[in-house]
Amino acid sequence: MKRIVIFASGSGTNAENLIKFFQNRENASVIQVLTNNPHAKVLERCKTLGISALSFNRIAFTKSNDVLNILKASKPDLIVLAGFLWKFPENILHEFPNKIINIHPALLPKYGGKGMYGRHVHDAVVANHDKETGITIHYVNEHYDEGTVIFQAKCKVEKYDSATDVAHKIHNLEMEHFPKVVEKLLSNQV
Repeated sequence: MKRIVIFASGSGTNAENLIKFFQNRENASVIQVLTNNPHAKVLERCKTLGISALSFNRIAFTKSNDVLNILKASKPDLIVLAGFLWKFPENILHEFPNKIINIHPALLPKYGGKGMYGRHVHDAVVANHDKETGITIHYVNEHYDEGTVIFQAKCKVEKYDSATDVAHKIHNLEMEHFPKVVEKLLSNQV
């Protein structure tokens, strides 16, 4: 059985979707969720779903080996960032090479980098009158949103779409594709 650990910072809809997708699978399961936000809604979702969830602070993540040691004890086959906003420290990247992935709400390399997440991305897409946008699932490296692309899915941006409309389209792409790509990665089909 493959083991998945999720990192999230906010509401946790992607985390919940992944947990539910793998709940009754024989090949993989989400064993833990970690968050840098002690007030994140993802913690409530995990409690409801019976998944172990822990919050940590910046010192535990970047200045010590606390989070690294939690991960070593969990022995994940894949670490999935699902709305996690902090840059990953090198000690974790080195311990889990090619085992950390992220989902980004744009077609990278467009609208990537520090500060480009959620509503900021959707506002930029609308402001620049882009005709399409989408999601990118990529490996995590030492730079924001610059790891090797694993998968992209696109959707049209209509002339009168608001950032809220774009956010809804992106959310639908995430819900549809993210669990399937994770499953394929775990079975080495990507």
